[in-house]
Amino acid sequence: MAARIIRSLPSSPLRFHCRSLNSTPSSDAAAAVSPLTFVEKHAPATEKSTPAGPTASKTIDLDSTERLFAGVPTTKLLRSSAILHAAAVESVIDLGTWVMRSGLMDVGPVRGAVLGALRPTFFEHFCAGEDADEAVRTVGEVNRIGLRGMLDYALEDAEDNEACDRNMEEFLRTVESARSRPSSSVSFIIAKITAICPIDLLKRVSDLLRWHCKDPSFRLSWKRDSFPIFSALSPLYHTPCRPEHLTPQEERDLLLAHQRLQTLCEKCQEASIPLCIDAEYTAVQPAIDYFTYSAVVTHNKHEPVVYGTMQAYLKDARQRLLLATEEAERRGVVMGIKLVRGAYMSRESKLAHSLGQESPIHNTIQDTHDCYNECASFMLEKIASRSGAVVLATHNVDSGKLAAAKARDLGIVNGIKKIEFAQLYGMADSFSLGLRNAGFQVSKYMPFGNVDMVIPYLLRRAEENRGLLSASTLDRRLMKKELWRRLKAAIL
Repeated sequence: MAARIIRSLPSSPLRFHCRSLNSTPSSDAAAAVSPLTFVEKHAPATEKSTPAGPTASKTIDLDSTERLFAGVPTTKLLRSSAILHAAAVESVIDLGTWVMRSGLMDVGPVRGAVLGALRPTFFEHFCAGEDADEAVRTVGEVNRIGLRGMLDYALEDAEDNEACDRNMEEFLRTVESARSRPSSSVSFIIAKITAICPIDLLKRVSDLLRWHCKDPSFRLSWKRDSFPIFSALSPLYHTPCRPEHLTPQEERDLLLAHQRLQTLCEKCQEASIPLCIDAEYTAVQPAIDYFTYSAVVTHNKHEPVVYGTMQAYLKDARQRLLLATEEAERRGVVMGIKLVRGAYMSRESKLAHSLGQESPIHNTIQDTHDCYNECASFMLEKIASRSGAVVLATHNVDSGKLAAAKARDLGIVNGIKKIEFAQLYGMADSFSLGLRNAGFQVSKYMPFGNVDMVIPYLLRRAEENRGLLSASTLDRRLMKKELWRRLKAAIL
């Protein structure tokens, strides 16, 4: 499959990582309807989608629920089943979103009642806790059933340096709390550049990087050593005209953001816990990639200390992945990638349409499946050749089986630390446990934070991931089967 990626690209990829907006778009560049974070929207990814490629491996056993859910208390199974059934009802999400965004939340007693009802239900099911210490204790619970934790302090966009400094303190506190656990239990610290660099500055930097891509003579005096950020298919329509250079104050703020990331990387390196930087929407993603790759150049000399995130629902994902890995190999650094299907479908499509541009997202769900599977195969081959590391973040059982079969064929399973599967905390537990039983390292992506902060975050993710919630039939079916088995065993 990796060969298919390379065959689909021009012979010298480093020659095409920038192109003019006036260039003729490729056949891939039509309007798209595509998947959302970790999972597809338009087909129940865990059961109905059929990715292209070889027959999926049968080593991931999802039939024996007794083996899958061994160690999971019956009370937890009952609660999880009930909450997943509720979350699959779109009217529940609609009502919750309306309430959280309405004036009712400004009424003290109403707000208290709503949050009081959500905390022991949806919050505790999908979130690891209200602070780093509580999240780390939850990591201990998933460790007991053989899974690891990716700790994500669920922050929103920072508006100024004061907010960035507060967020930075929380990230550092997360690293310190994680150090209290055995080194193998916390797989990653998750960070968002939008939390440690003001969001408006990220937009400015992205604009400048895009214009520099279109006009290399446009000098960026502040630009640090990094990797190629754009490919021939990367969207540049966000920046239709020449942007103003950064002001002296903006350059100072950019330096502060680099220093925050540098400090966080050093703390993670000291704790022997990799740092994974999340992807965002395309308006700010160039700046995020710029920060990520500059940190990779500095810290990934021998091991993947810093991981970036590649969203496979974007049409330029294959090319950007190839460009980044080739540059990493040329420089002798280790490239760590978290591969996801992607988020922000609605935002991306609406923005592109409003500007009269083609969507940056793949045209069909199958195109996204193919892109994800080919990128996963490509990274697994890199790992087999001792170059790179990957987190395969997916709820798609077919993609998981394909990757598992490929990894086994290449001999990269059972003790190899440079491949990790990941699913959201509270979702796809049966899949996670099946991967664990097949001998792979598996993590749960575990957001945490104050209830007031995290509930709106979860509702926004729920809106974007309606397909994921409504397509969670596999988990619900397997939980029901196991609960019925335990009931019969208790009676008999």
